[in-house]
Amino acid sequence: MQEFYNETFLNAQKQLDHVAQLMNLDAGVHERLRYPRKALIVSVPIKLDNGQTKVFSGYRVQHDQTLGPTKGGIRFHHEVNLGEVAALAMWMTWKCALLNLPYGGAKGGVCCFPEEMSVNEMERLARRYTTEILSMIGPEKDIPAPDMYTNENTMAWIMDTYSNFIGYAVPGVVTGKPVSVGGSLGRKEATGRGVAHTVKMALEKLQLGKDEPTAAVQGFGNVGSITAKYLHQQGIRVVAVSDVQGGVYSAKGLDIPRLLSYVAERGTVVGFDDLDTIENKDVLELEVDILVPAALANVITEHNADRIKCKILAEGANGPVTPEADLILQNKGIFIIPGILANAGGVVVSYFEWVQDIQHLFWSEEQVNEKLGYLMGRAFEEVYQVSTNKKVDNRTAAMMIGVGRVASAKMLRGLYP
Repeated sequence: MQEFYNETFLNAQKQLDHVAQLMNLDAGVHERLRYPRKALIVSVPIKLDNGQTKVFSGYRVQHDQTLGPTKGGIRFHHEVNLGEVAALAMWMTWKCALLNLPYGGAKGGVCCFPEEMSVNEMERLARRYTTEILSMIGPEKDIPAPDMYTNENTMAWIMDTYSNFIGYAVPGVVTGKPVSVGGSLGRKEATGRGVAHTVKMALEKLQLGKDEPTAAVQGFGNVGSITAKYLHQQGIRVVAVSDVQGGVYSAKGLDIPRLLSYVAERGTVVGFDDLDTIENKDVLELEVDILVPAALANVITEHNADRIKCKILAEGANGPVTPEADLILQNKGIFIIPGILANAGGVVVSYFEWVQDIQHLFWSEEQVNEKLGYLMGRAFEEVYQVSTNKKVDNRTAAMMIGVGRVASAKMLRGLYP
């Protein structure tokens, strides 16, 4: 299926192939898991504020439905393409299975420059995109969520558009919505909270012997900023952060609460406290205890992996480390918390939101956070135990668990017809 092939999708396939060989996975099941079950490419025409009509390319990919309906975010970004979306959908399958959620993986997106679009244009884009993928989504079929350059407002527009077609309110069609229209308390901070929680558990395992470990965060969007917030609260000294416009660095540590207020007002970390500036790529190469790449995929490759100096690498983003770089980092003894574990907090609380919507019974934020901590902790321990017992790296261990659960269910269900 050459139409899916790009670097990100091939990397996702390489990871699966590696694990399949180690597990001696059934050849037929392996072949089925290498490709998405369903993929849709749509044209998304909207009228811009200047009166002109522009057509964008949209995608929705469902990788696997063995364990339940598919689940996955929608991103608006100029690098969105079919191969990337297919890879992200595959990683979502392993992530959901690893966390024991009754979902398969999906992903979607529209190729656009959201930073150049008005709020009204973004709303028209979201609503038209929803209309085009309407046949694929639904609370029993495929449940989207926010991702890069989409947020709870986007999810409210999608929910409203879908509900208008159905004829009544269907809050369970998406997660990551505002609380007032069926969203869950704790959802907005769930991914970053989960990343910080796994870092805390890794520190407990590794016993670095430091009272104040240091950290750097590449990407200061929702995931990166919330991760930095909770790392700071855990007594970790965050010395550098960056966003698309640049980064800031202070060896003494950044005042994260003040930085969050600054970014809320200015829209960027650049200029904060007149601190030393640092480029995005240089944030990755700082000598820190903890590194959190929370921006794009494939930022750590065989070309810069030798220069990575952290002790713990927690993948806030999906696929920030290529398979070639993985081997280099493992040989350096870096403890990697793979994305299908580290950033799984978002889909965990999305699952909670979906359950609450279906039951029409909502939980307190304390309940949500307690359940999130339990599921993230359980998954971390499972990965750590498999890694130790099988003498494999954490990514391989996490995928062995996730792939194994999906493969087992496929064998039980058989191949139709």
